[in-house]
Amino acid sequence: MADDLFEFAAVRRVYAVMGSPVAHSKSPEIHAMFSRETGIALEYTAIHVDRGGFTAAVRNFHANGGTGLNVTLPFKAEAFRLADTHSERAARAGTANTLRLDDDGSVYADNTDGPGLVTDIVDNVGVPLDGRRILLLGAGGAARGVLGPLLDAAPAALVVANRTPGRAADMARDFAASGAVSSSGFAALGKSRFDVVINATSASLAGDLPPIPEHCVAGAALAYDMMYANEPTVFMQWASRAGAGRVCDGLGMLVEQAAESFRLWHGVRPRTTSVIEALRQRPVTPYR
Repeated sequence: MADDLFEFAAVRRVYAVMGSPVAHSKSPEIHAMFSRETGIALEYTAIHVDRGGFTAAVRNFHANGGTGLNVTLPFKAEAFRLADTHSERAARAGTANTLRLDDDGSVYADNTDGPGLVTDIVDNVGVPLDGRRILLLGAGGAARGVLGPLLDAAPAALVVANRTPGRAADMARDFAASGAVSSSGFAALGKSRFDVVINATSASLAGDLPPIPEHCVAGAALAYDMMYANEPTVFMQWASRAGAGRVCDGLGMLVEQAAESFRLWHGVRPRTTSVIEALRQRPVTPYR
């Protein structure tokens, strides 16, 4: 028995988040709290990777005992291409934010952003998505990562809107088999109204707003910004003034997607409520 315990204790579970920049990341703090809550010992660090060096960094991390990675900007598409196999949701998105580095040298990719978003909205915020009209702002990698799980939640309709209408149309076409999705340019939204509006653009990072009409959020049950910050984002402030019933940032999504990554690596999904509450009490660097 003592030998078995020694062998178990000697197993190193080493994880990291890679990105550029990455010093702001809350992932090490989040996974440390998950470790304490579940009793699963692990090491988790943040690793800055220069552009052009991602594949080499992953290979080196894996060769030195690394067992799992979270991936943030700008490497999510590269993480998908690097992997040998993919989850169904990563395959739909064409991007990955989570890698499992297996003992046989292979790499498995998943995308936990969408499940993290849906769980935060439905379970934490308490706004159902089934039967609702959803407006998703943006057609970049962030939007692609969440579109499939949003459609899996069975909304009545989902409109992808983007400054460049062609990109929104391409994304809607790519996901047409997954549900009732259509596309629009920002200027063509007209008098449309929605129950849930989700900002997946990078506008909030620059203190800017997607140029959509106020009536798109007036009366909406929820306006959700996938960015998070210490204070309400400019999008949240605007949506509140325009008449949205509730506004929310993406901190809960950050924690929920991390919990999904933890489950992939360890087979256990940690509780998240206390982690979200703890992070709300601490200053954060604006990011998503």
